[in-house]
Amino acid sequence: MGNYPTGVTVITSVDSTGQPLGLTVNSFASVSIDPLLILWSIDKKVTSHSTFINAEKFTVNILSGEQSDICSLFASKDIDRFSNCDWDYSDHNLPVISGVAGVLHCRTFKTIDAGDHTILVGEVFDIQSNNKNPLLYHQRNFGSIPQSFYS
Repeated sequence: MGNYPTGVTVITSVDSTGQPLGLTVNSFASVSIDPLLILWSIDKKVTSHSTFINAEKFTVNILSGEQSDICSLFASKDIDRFSNCDWDYSDHNLPVISGVAGVLHCRTFKTIDAGDHTILVGEVFDIQSNNKNPLLYHQRNFGSIPQSFYS
């Protein structure tokens, strides 16, 4: 799977006290147009696992090509991720990272047990596009889509 290029997202939500939490995720995919559904998966060993699977809502922050630092930040352990980046609460009271390529606000539609991970299916209820190219991940490298890709 390391040879399969993917986009990179940071999934964010809030815990029961309203504190933000987030993590880097590249296991993100479209599922359905009607209703508009997406999915992502979370390792059951991640400390925020129970918070995410019990959350009513979450946000998919689609990182822009210039945000490899944000990708690394939200993949780091034992660090206050939100104090080290620009972000704000959306109108839906969910954390949104500044400068992202796009934002999908989702209601948790379904959770699916899948081995050592849980798959979360979200129903998208709000979309924001910032007209930026996404960040790509391939063989432990991050970068923008090369301009030559479009010629």
